[in-house]
Amino acid sequence: RMLSKNQKPFFAIIQTADNHRPFEIPAQDSDFLKKQVSPDSLSKYGFESLQEYHAFSYTDYCIQHFIEAAKKERYFKNTIFVFIGDHGVEGNASAMYPDAWTEQRLSDEHIPLLFYAPSLLNPAIHTETVSQIDVLPTIAGMLQPGYSNSTLGRDLFSDNKEHTAFIMYHAPGWIGVVNDQYFYRKNIRINKEELVPATFGVNVPNELQSDSIKNQMRLLTDAIYQTSKWMLLHNSKD
Repeated sequence: RMLSKNQKPFFAIIQTADNHRPFEIPAQDSDFLKKQVSPDSLSKYGFESLQEYHAFSYTDYCIQHFIEAAKKERYFKNTIFVFIGDHGVEGNASAMYPDAWTEQRLSDEHIPLLFYAPSLLNPAIHTETVSQIDVLPTIAGMLQPGYSNSTLGRDLFSDNKEHTAFIMYHAPGWIGVVNDQYFYRKNIRINKEELVPATFGVNVPNELQSDSIKNQMRLLTDAIYQTSKWMLLHNSKD
C-alpha cells in the first residue's frame, strides 16, 4: 500500500528478518504450510532445526505474496524487483560444495540474487561469481538514463568477463578473492596465504602453475583492498 502511493519513480528497500532466530511464523499467516522434513535431510542440507527450515520457507511464502500484491498495482510492469541476502550462514556445506565452503567459510558469503522484471528480462540462471557491490551498477544499467559509476562494482549484464568477488573477514584479518575456480586468501596480520578449489572438478595444479595463479589472485586482492581504502577519502563524482 505504501509503494502504490508513489506518483513518481522511486527506489524502495524492504528488509526482512524472518529467517533469524527465534524462527517464529506470525500467527496471522495461518495459510503458510509447515512441511515436515526428516532430521537426516535437515542436517545434510545445513539446517540446525525444523524451525529454521520453516523460517527459510516462510521467506519464499512472503516473496510470493508480495509479488502477487504488486502485480495488481500500476507500477508493476515498470519496476525492477531485486531480491538479495545480506550474508550467508556458516556451517557444514559438504553435501553440496567443496571443502572451502566449510573450512574457509565460503558459505558465509553465499547469498541469493534474483532480478525480477518480466518486461525487461528473460528467465535465465547464472552461476558465475559476482559480488554485492555489483548490484547497484547492474540496476543502473537496466534503467533508461545513462549513469556514471565511480564504484568497484560492475554491470552484470555487460560483457565484463571478470567473474571475481572480494572477500574480507575483519576479525581474523583475512582478505582474498574468489572466482569461478579458486578461492585465494591472505592474512594481513601474519605471513600466511591459501589457494583452494571453489568448485567441484577443479584441483589445485602443480607448484609452478599454482604459484602463477596465486600471484595473479594476490595482485588482484591487494589492488582491490588498497583501492577500497583510497576510495574512502578520494572517491567523488568530480
